[in-house]
Amino acid sequence: MVHHTMNTNNSSAPSASSNSKVMAKGPSWPQGRVRGVFLACIVGSLLAACSTVSLPPTDGPVVATRPAPAVAPPRQATLVDAVGQPVVTPDSEVWRWADSQPLPPPLQRGKSTWQAVRWSELPGWGSDALHQAWNAWLRSCERPAPGIGPLCGEVRQLSIATAAEQHDWLMRRLQPYRIQPVQGDSSGLLTGYYEPVLQGSRTPGGAHQTPLYRLPPGLRPGQPWYTRQQMATDPAAQAQLRGQAIAWLADPLDALLLQIQGSGRVLVTEPDGSQRTVRLAYAGHNGHPYQSVMRWLLDRRLVREGTWDALRAWAAQNPQQVDEMLWSNPRVVFFREEPLTGLDAQFGPRGAQGVALTPGRSIAVDKDSIPYGTPVWLASSGPVAQLRRLVLAQDTGGAIVGAVRADYFTGWGDEAYALAAGLKQPLQLWALWPRVQ
Repeated sequence: MVHHTMNTNNSSAPSASSNSKVMAKGPSWPQGRVRGVFLACIVGSLLAACSTVSLPPTDGPVVATRPAPAVAPPRQATLVDAVGQPVVTPDSEVWRWADSQPLPPPLQRGKSTWQAVRWSELPGWGSDALHQAWNAWLRSCERPAPGIGPLCGEVRQLSIATAAEQHDWLMRRLQPYRIQPVQGDSSGLLTGYYEPVLQGSRTPGGAHQTPLYRLPPGLRPGQPWYTRQQMATDPAAQAQLRGQAIAWLADPLDALLLQIQGSGRVLVTEPDGSQRTVRLAYAGHNGHPYQSVMRWLLDRRLVREGTWDALRAWAAQNPQQVDEMLWSNPRVVFFREEPLTGLDAQFGPRGAQGVALTPGRSIAVDKDSIPYGTPVWLASSGPVAQLRRLVLAQDTGGAIVGAVRADYFTGWGDEAYALAAGLKQPLQLWALWPRVQ
């Protein structure tokens, strides 16, 4: 999955794309708070990288060149882990046993050093609702990481165990390690990401003129193909793309954000008028480097600040230049359609580990510091969230770089978006790794 962070201080991002047919007329700006909230994520994404959360179906578009009404910012979401009666305490038999064991030497993991610590150094340990994390762990066991895989049989058996039994097993089988950089600043950063939800049409028509394409036949990974501008203007490129559109969106900026996020849910209207929700998952790109659209605006002093409001106002006032802005980024992301029914709808898209993400329990990490599938104790305190919980490293992203760096998958929906958009706060991480038997 293409994964990016919601914040503007990152320097890299994968992709973005749009379609010239709509942009030649001027952007089709949406009405309603939901879509305005959704598009606000572009601020960070255009400068850097985002990930995945989804919003419910949105209102219809306005006439092409008409500016959208002012949109209220999203209600600030907050998340505070409940602090109830702890399941285990330092007086518990298992805790006393764990503290009596000798600490193993540090482990080197590429960009990070893992320093063995006592369980008492993990803030909030003993009070987490571990059964919520167990769903994410079971998903990781579909594609287990080396070193963690041998535990999966026991993990499955404990999926219906009590909280006390799960805590007891973790403390006996795993050793906590404080994750630190090999050198340099040890401060960490937590951001958030989400899965978008949009409305689309299976066929072009009316306002729905912006296509989302599947991977063209014969395009190999890393092979340079047509640029975004060529895909919109070159007859040869358009001939190869004929019949490759999965769905059509009413707003090219929705397509831009969906491609930056890397995947999302789309409520598709079929030719017979029926509707169904599908997931569009990342399938590849056209082999060109990502270039920031927001950076293009800032460098030319066309906007004074890198915010969505500034981008929207500029685009509404300069529809004749929107193509040029979008074409400044040559990269285009292609998708594959996946059904979204039953159990699949309760999980997010597949992360870089290849397993479905679990809202609130999956994080994206730097894979050179934390292997995919690693259970991680996460602690972060800030104005948006107070988190002390077990999570699984199941994804990565272009802006998720460093030993103590994580992107927190918040899910989909208004609250998930608001939480992901607001997260930018200090972070501590501890890897839980099997004890040497």
